[in-house]
Amino acid sequence: MPIDRKVARFNRRFANRFVGPLFSRLPGFGKVHHRGRKSGREFATPVKLFRRGTDIVITLPYGPGSDWVKNVLAAGGCEITTRGRRIQVTDPVVFTDDGSTRMPAVTRRILSRVDATEFLALTPVPAPLPADR
Repeated sequence: MPIDRKVARFNRRFANRFVGPLFSRLPGFGKVHHRGRKSGREFATPVKLFRRGTDIVITLPYGPGSDWVKNVLAAGGCEITTRGRRIQVTDPVVFTDDGSTRMPAVTRRILSRVDATEFLALTPVPAPLPADR
């Protein structure tokens, strides 16, 4: 069961403004840059993430109904800042963990406490090769 929407509203209005700039530089955290489906405004949302093969997987403790998840799905991708690097990602897929998803042990323990079992997987767009001179 996802975390209560009241917590999500509080984080969106207050906590994210303080922790967002710090978290996007730490390993295992990042910031999703997305555009609103209706407003067209740009947004940045702090997230917990990890690698699974070549994909970047984002935990969805508030479930897939969050506005930022809907924005990313509607756009077919977004950009993620993690460890000071901005990465373009595409092909978003929401999935439910059946216990076999490879993730850091610390992440699994934290998510089990809040009963978060849904994730968003994204594929990084390969960086263009430098042009020959």
